[in-house]
Amino acid sequence: MLSILSAIVVLGILIFVHELGHFIFAKLFRVGVEKFSLGFGPKLLGKQIGETEYLISAFPLGGYVKMVGEGADSELSEEEKARSFAEKHPLQRIAIVAAGPSFNLLFAWFVFIVVFMVGVPSATTKIGEVVKDKPAARAGIAAGDVITSVNGKNVTRWEEMAAQIAASKGASLVIEIKRGDAVKTFRLMPETRTGKNLFGETVTSPVIGVVASSETVIDRFGPGEAFVKGSAQAWNVVKLTALSLVKIVERAVPLDTIGGPIMIAKMAGQQAEAGGVSFLAFMALLSVNLGVLNLLPIPILDGGHLVFYLWELVFRRPVSPRAREIAQQIGLALLIGLMVLAFYNDIARYIVGQG
Repeated sequence: MLSILSAIVVLGILIFVHELGHFIFAKLFRVGVEKFSLGFGPKLLGKQIGETEYLISAFPLGGYVKMVGEGADSELSEEEKARSFAEKHPLQRIAIVAAGPSFNLLFAWFVFIVVFMVGVPSATTKIGEVVKDKPAARAGIAAGDVITSVNGKNVTRWEEMAAQIAASKGASLVIEIKRGDAVKTFRLMPETRTGKNLFGETVTSPVIGVVASSETVIDRFGPGEAFVKGSAQAWNVVKLTALSLVKIVERAVPLDTIGGPIMIAKMAGQQAEAGGVSFLAFMALLSVNLGVLNLLPIPILDGGHLVFYLWELVFRRPVSPRAREIAQQIGLALLIGLMVLAFYNDIARYIVGQG
């Protein structure tokens, strides 16, 4: 139940943010908005405020903003044409369409800043285990030692220590530790470990054979530093998301890693149980994914519409209705195929238990 509720909260917020971007920019350019819906399909709840009907619909895996002139079956009056999305300059239509995914990216950026202000858990440099017959064990480093510097650079967090070892590129290391009240210095040569990265590619890295203890601290940052760290984190997640898509196309990342609603629900529940900060970070991560995916140049998605309007802007004429119809049919087929794959992977992973 927690997983379902958490997923509804996450998806509801992210869909609202996305559609709010379209809505605000439509209003900014004086485009009439007939409907603002969270979800697709049959209406569950609705309220008319001014010209706009605000809806909660049955299927929560998306939403839409219906603007004047979209899918009109009859001729528009002159007044309606003035407020029609289709009659606006291509640059204004581009701004309205791009606002949805842009709001998702901006929202993720804001949430990451908040996360760093609230506080993130970080592992200290206290060693929980020293692997037998590895460089650290041979040098005399022991479980319970606290690493204080690597090659003369002070470290207080495990991530900092690991980064210094990686930066050595396998060269000799001078490691200073604190053992009780004593300070000891060790010189050792890391060994190379071969493993897999996030994309399943083989990578090598220098290691010394130590495992972090369970000791953590909460790092909180002021607004300025949180802004810098949150901005860096948001940008890193955007790059990682884009790179993941490239790796999927290259088949470096297997298709069975793609997840759907069940996977989102499971992860949302796990992050909610882990605490508010984990839940916020997960929501920001999902918001980046939603923003980047919607910018892909696939008809039906926002990115596909942007391609149409850029074509019109450059060549001074709209894409022909027939070409647009064919492109949208292809886009719909791709989207349905992706959804079927995601559902199949979810069923295999969580229900059949093959994943």
